[in-house]
Amino acid sequence: MYYNSKTVLFLDGKFVKAKEAFIDPFTQTLHYGYGVFEGMRSYETVHGIKIFKVRDHFERLKRGCELLDIALPYSVDELSQFSYKVLEQNKLTHAYIRPIVLAGANMALTHSQKSTVMIMAWQWDRYFDEKSVRVSISSYETKYADPNKIDAKICGHFVNGIQATMEAKQKGFDEALQLDPHGYIACGPAANFFFEKNGKLFTAPKGNILPGITRKTVIDICHELDIPVEEKLFRPEDLEQADAAFFCGTAAEITPIESIEGNAMKKDWKKSISYQVQDAYRNLVLDKSYSYVIV
Repeated sequence: MYYNSKTVLFLDGKFVKAKEAFIDPFTQTLHYGYGVFEGMRSYETVHGIKIFKVRDHFERLKRGCELLDIALPYSVDELSQFSYKVLEQNKLTHAYIRPIVLAGANMALTHSQKSTVMIMAWQWDRYFDEKSVRVSISSYETKYADPNKIDAKICGHFVNGIQATMEAKQKGFDEALQLDPHGYIACGPAANFFFEKNGKLFTAPKGNILPGITRKTVIDICHELDIPVEEKLFRPEDLEQADAAFFCGTAAEITPIESIEGNAMKKDWKKSISYQVQDAYRNLVLDKSYSYVIV
């Protein structure tokens, strides 16, 4: 359960008990998926509690609201302050934070002038409980109603991700890997995807994926550590004989992939360059320094 009788959340300028929070049942977000959300993590770092890349997340939330023409009555700085206050009210340190902007009450498929802004937080360890995950290629392609809005975390965009994950679990796997409409590898239902081969990391280019904030962080780490990384189109057969692979995202952090369609990765995870990226990421979110020599 994500909340109890003591849980407090931010709702339209006030801090209220989660069990007493009222959301209009006629919001367009509930009926049509017309809303924007974010996912952030806080960590107890060597310099105190810190929400990782909080401004980047709220800048993306703001852009998403602008793209959908949904009112956002608060600034990035205000939203950041509200988020820290939610952590404080709930006595949370290592937590997951979910801001969401719900479109106003309107049953017509037209613009609504008002919106509801809510920020929740709860204790949530890495999205995948296992140390590594078994992945299947999904029959559900990535689909975005408008490619120009792909950078936004729009609520309705994640419906087929739920279907892809459920399909994978029904087949005995932990998670899905989705293709784009042209048959190229895209991403996981709620995370970006990287694979390692011959000392280089590869990931899908922007276009049919949500270019995640964690994905950009991974690429930045690779540049800093002189790890070659290439953004390119690739097909499922390109994953054959991969040395390692991983999902990355705020909820997933960096999650090793054990196998894809039953084919195990060639290298032991801790002997891969992907592991060095995972370790560097962990140090980064905890405000620790990191330095490696790539062999």
